[in-house]
This record gives sequence, structure tokens and C-alpha cells, in this order.
Amino acid sequence: QLQLVESGGGLVQPGGSLRLSCAASGRSFDYYVIGWFRQAPGKERSAVSCISSSGTYSNYADFVKSRFSISRDNAKTTVYLQMNSLQPEDTAVYYCAAVARDESIVACQNIPRYEYDYWGRGTQVTVSS
Repeated sequence: QLQLVESGGGLVQPGGSLRLSCAASGRSFDYYVIGWFRQAPGKERSAVSCISSSGTYSNYADFVKSRFSISRDNAKTTVYLQMNSLQPEDTAVYYCAAVARDESIVACQNIPRYEYDYWGRGTQVTVSS
């Protein structure tokens, strides 16, 4: 069992930055792939980024590449999403999710959303002037 809590969201002006955190409690955090997803009003939840259990591998959706950076600290059981050059279209609720996967077998970007077992409640990110 794993519990996930997101934090770090808020209101930011276009071009600004935020760092989201996903704090996990439970056992064997370093067995889990962590994904970040977002959902804007009236839209489906979509993948933003993911990171393998060791942190060696990561992947980004095309719409955030070069702007966002994912990292993890397994000693602190926390994953971070650094978001730079934020734009109004980045406004959404951001969720982190976890699934136990061997990084030598499957790349995190190939794990469909429905396979993630544990989800946080989300943190709101609003980009507006």
C-alpha cells in the first residue's frame, strides 16, 4: 500500500515556475514508477511525465519537453516536478500516481494510465496574469 500527497501548486503568472512535490508513505517506494498526470476542466486526464523506480529513466509529454523536469529522492520518498515557462494552457489539477514496475522490463512511458494503482488527490496549478 502506498499513499501519495501532492503539494506545491498555486497561482503563477505566465512565464513563471512552480515545483510540485509528490510525497509517498508506505513500503518499498523504490519499487515504484511514479507518473505525473494533469486534468483541465472538461478534458481527459493526460500524462505529463514519468520516472522509473531508480530515477535512471524519465519521459515527458511533447507539450512539456524542455520546460518540465522530473526527479526523485528515494531516501525522502518524494518525486518532484519542476515546471518552468508556464503558460495558461498548463492550468490543470496535477496528480501523481504510482505503479510497481521493473524498469529493466518496461519503460515508464509505456505504462497506460489505467495500470497505475495508487493516486494522490491532486494539486491545482493555475497560470494566469
